[in-house]
Amino acid sequence: MKEESSDDKEIIKEYTFKTWSKQKGWDPIIVTYAKGVYFYDKNGKKYLDFSSQFVNVNLGYGNEKVISSIKEQLDKLQYINPSFGADVRARASRSLLKVMPKGITKFFFSTSGTEANEAAIKITRLYKKPNYKILARYRSYHGSTESSISLTGDYRRWFVEPHTMPGVVRIPEPYCFRCPLKLKYPDCGIACANYVDYVIKQEKHVAGIIIEPITGTNGVIVPPKEYMPLIRKIAKENDILFIADEVMTGWGRVGEWFAVNLWNIEPDILTTAKGASASYVPIGITGFKKEIGEYFEENVFAHGHTFEAHPVSLAAIPAVIEEYERLNILSHVRIMGDYLGKRLMELKERHKSVGDVRGVGLFWAMELVKDNNNTPFGGYEDKYDGKITLVDTLAKKLMEKGVYVYNGPSWFIIAPPLVINKEEIDQGVNALDEILNEADKEFAG
Repeated sequence: MKEESSDDKEIIKEYTFKTWSKQKGWDPIIVTYAKGVYFYDKNGKKYLDFSSQFVNVNLGYGNEKVISSIKEQLDKLQYINPSFGADVRARASRSLLKVMPKGITKFFFSTSGTEANEAAIKITRLYKKPNYKILARYRSYHGSTESSISLTGDYRRWFVEPHTMPGVVRIPEPYCFRCPLKLKYPDCGIACANYVDYVIKQEKHVAGIIIEPITGTNGVIVPPKEYMPLIRKIAKENDILFIADEVMTGWGRVGEWFAVNLWNIEPDILTTAKGASASYVPIGITGFKKEIGEYFEENVFAHGHTFEAHPVSLAAIPAVIEEYERLNILSHVRIMGDYLGKRLMELKERHKSVGDVRGVGLFWAMELVKDNNNTPFGGYEDKYDGKITLVDTLAKKLMEKGVYVYNGPSWFIIAPPLVINKEEIDQGVNALDEILNEADKEFAG
């Protein structure tokens, strides 16, 4: 092993992994400090976090209320196994009941979004047995553990096939910019949703359907206004559970506590993580409606792990909710979201390489294209093969300009911390404006 005096970067590269990537050529920036919407490398260079990392640092960096709550819990009770109770567990539950969608009244706590989804699927199957099939969309990401990666529709699932969980049935997504059914909204009659009813009726033993209300890393796909209510109606009519994966869309990201509130729909199960602790400590939450909770009064709740209901993670939840209320975050997100959307639409008008801009609140995507046929600069095959797309290159150039933006093969995910202001939005948009000139040069017309 290298000496402690060796360069941090070399230690990290030699002894740790960069996820979802070939390791050759990894040149990580060493981050040492963060505050507000900015993080800083070891040389003191300042970066605007224009994507909240992986759309998770919702309150920005350095929120003193949340940090103090975590520190206080560390002084009082560092760990207790989940078969015990703890006052912090009661506080977290009471706080969640104030903000969760109507009907969600029972909680299982874990340490990540993928674990939250694992719990949702296992409990769905226990509750609906002998039914076991789960409907999931192609453009989706639900996590990296066995059930979650099996539900995932994008290229990350390909790495583990055929060793995926049985019982997953694929359905199309409401991706109007690239409709999988080759239709046009609104003349399509929301065929992608109606097709779900057909699928359920052709299958046997369907237990539930899992959906990101607004697609996350796969391009922030915002469905037509009719889509989500229709999916909820179809699930209810066919007596299957509706699972809302709000790992990214929850916690004020879209200007509501949770995205299902945009359509006034009530899920049977809701999964969330990330923003629940401001991402200062690991957290995952699976929320269930009352009937599901009551079922396990007389049936074994066959799930759990060592760090379920970890007191230090739970301590962050009430503090986060108090800060959202004190800072009036939801209203702020709506105002800043309108401004961000306006600025991004200006870029679409100015740059021929911008094929589509879509989003809600502070959750947006900008999709780049290389011709008038909306041909993308990269696709899932490129990501699967570890190839560098033009959008990857542009994201690196943005970092050189001091702006971090998370990207897919042909789109940027623009989802800054919810505490951002107009001047900071302008900084990020102006950097995008500059690098889009390079994409325009690659536009074939």
